[in-house]
Amino acid sequence: MTFKDHFSGHAAVYREARPHYPDALFDWLAAAAPGRALAWDAGCGNGQASRALAARFAQVHASDPSAQQIANADARANIDYRVEPAEQCALPDASADLVTVAQALHWFDHPRFYAEVRRVLKPGGLIAAWSYADCRVDAAVDAVKHRLYVDLTGPYWLPERDHVESGYRTLPFPFEELAPPRFELCMHWTLAQFLAYLRSWSASQRYLKATGVDPVALVEADLRAAWGDAAAPRAVRWDFHLRCGRV
Repeated sequence: MTFKDHFSGHAAVYREARPHYPDALFDWLAAAAPGRALAWDAGCGNGQASRALAARFAQVHASDPSAQQIANADARANIDYRVEPAEQCALPDASADLVTVAQALHWFDHPRFYAEVRRVLKPGGLIAAWSYADCRVDAAVDAVKHRLYVDLTGPYWLPERDHVESGYRTLPFPFEELAPPRFELCMHWTLAQFLAYLRSWSASQRYLKATGVDPVALVEADLRAAWGDAAAPRAVRWDFHLRCGRV
């Protein structure tokens, strides 16, 4: 089947530029799952969540339809990376304790994916999907970043972005839903790291492809002025949204 491929062309940039999910999230998921034998990380990208799961589960099945993303994943002895769509998982029935989807659920064919989740999870198994959208540093940096996010790249975000902005509340989630604790997504980045993150946006890449101009370069001078010491790490925070449930 075809898939919505918006990151293969800059998979290496994506790997280096994205925030890391909090350890507390994976500790909670491991505790809430009925066991720690097998986790399936669907739409795993470069394996960022897969690696965290591998520290807590005996085996991780990490799947993504993008061969380029899988090629940029770090190998682990207990991670089985597969180039396959989330809607067609190679795992056997009732085999997984946990299914995770990190910043990817909005791209899936939801009826087909959820059917696979119900097939693959053990009774009482847990599914968890999370997302993050806009970020914050301080008023001055945020004002410049807002110009990039809305004024420049706004027309280049795809409609699925609305689901990310809503914290996935606009997506179907046909499971016995749980109320998870709140988790903070925060990175301490230099300006160079923050600029790399802005360039990793699918809308930034789509703007560049359409116009031949890097949109981040158009605001970089103003961002440097707002940031201050470019080498000084600053806290970058995102609103982090998690939906989880049991079969």
